[in-house]
Amino acid sequence: MRGVIERIGLRALEAVSELGRMGVFVGGFVRAGVLPRYRVRRFMDELFDVGVLSLAIICLSGLTVGAVLALQGYYNLARFGAEGSLGAVVGLVLVRELGPVLTALLVTGRAASAMAAQIATMVTTEQLDGLRMMSVDPLDFVISPKALAMAVAMPLLNALFIVFAIFGGYVVGVSYLGLDAGQYWTSLEGAIVFAQDIAGSVLKSVVFGILIAIIATYRGYTAEPTAAGVSAATTGTVVTGSVAVLVFDYAITALWGV
Repeated sequence: MRGVIERIGLRALEAVSELGRMGVFVGGFVRAGVLPRYRVRRFMDELFDVGVLSLAIICLSGLTVGAVLALQGYYNLARFGAEGSLGAVVGLVLVRELGPVLTALLVTGRAASAMAAQIATMVTTEQLDGLRMMSVDPLDFVISPKALAMAVAMPLLNALFIVFAIFGGYVVGVSYLGLDAGQYWTSLEGAIVFAQDIAGSVLKSVVFGILIAIIATYRGYTAEPTAAGVSAATTGTVVTGSVAVLVFDYAITALWGV
């Protein structure tokens, strides 16, 4: 029994120490990001890597998700004679929940994993040590632009995902299932409330972007300088980031009802 308690205590101490190290890390790159030495070119390059290179998977996924949601929603609403509310159902589900969550999961798998692998590779090849020898802070030159680009790109990708998903639902609902186009848009417009639905979606996407940025950069920055360390950082980013997105999604929904 004593051994079990000791192991639990050791795990708890390790978890608290890890949170402390992450807090120091986050404070370091936040401080570097607010200093009057802005890396605009670095930020634009990272924004291209995170945002522009994710457009294809975001747009394609949005179309297919919207199409499937319209199919499922139409057949279920038709059982109650409420198929005219398809636009409202598609819009509310996408804006409130599926848009921010699925966008965050897709970006985690594509961009955040690549970000962690790149930073871990720089650790392995001692590039970060080289920057320190030249009196260049890696948190300022490498980490801060990547984290800021992720936080900025996530709401934009979320909006694009929702737009393409609503369009996919429109194509299936109107062109394939024969729903009236005006009825689709009218129900959608009447159901969406900006102060509650749109603002909640933006809030979630911003929180998810910051969360994923912290996890990806921290995993890469603290990776072991080996090939196995790069692999562990990449895998850990995807797993931890995905779970964190789902947990924080529930927390935000429960606290603010969005």
